[in-house]
Amino acid sequence: MSKINREEILELYKDLRVTDVRDGMDWVGLHGYGTVDHSIRPLFRTKVVGIARTARYLPFEGPVPNVTGDEYTKWAKWYYGEVCTDEWAQDIEAGDFIVMDIAGADVGILGSNNTLDHLHKGVVGYLTNGGGIRDTDEVIMQKIPVWSKFISQGMDQTRIRYYEKDIPVAIGGVAVYPNDVIVADGDGVVVVPSKYAKDVAKYAHQELAGDKAGRRKLYEKLGWELDDTVQ
Repeated sequence: MSKINREEILELYKDLRVTDVRDGMDWVGLHGYGTVDHSIRPLFRTKVVGIARTARYLPFEGPVPNVTGDEYTKWAKWYYGEVCTDEWAQDIEAGDFIVMDIAGADVGILGSNNTLDHLHKGVVGYLTNGGGIRDTDEVIMQKIPVWSKFISQGMDQTRIRYYEKDIPVAIGGVAVYPNDVIVADGDGVVVVPSKYAKDVAKYAHQELAGDKAGRRKLYEKLGWELDDTVQ
């Protein structure tokens, strides 16, 4: 997807909720597709729209060296330089939603430090099919959006290895391709195949407009002050 198209799609989707997009998917015939399994939840409630940048990791087969202390420090440095290289982080573009197939591993591949670096480069959020996130007090404080199956403690070494990037991955029962549209909020995550992005957005906006109009009338009946969600 070209930079111009990326910007256009992000603009189209910026105001849409997961439920609106889910409705838009139904309107184009994708009733059974796109909703990521409900076991994958947000670290904290927020809303993010982005373009999928994908990566796949595999469990580390070993062997694990029988070293400790300073020798382990030296080995860990080798590990990050040769095994868990996170090559996708070299190609980040503004608006990227990082989708990581980590084979369900219990590993804190994301944390308080590297997510800040990625944020600076333009990442808007993360989606994983395992743990994938640690340092969560700081990550929440730093407002880094993450949707994962659970929280992890351990570092990468001995647990996982980088395999490839910019390829289709499977997350929560959904195939995610590079440049698909990812919409995530408190209701979970929905993935829109890039070829359907404009059509889905059209009908998602139709449903959002109807919801706003109906809720606005009810706000007025209740005597509530109108907020951004009904205007």
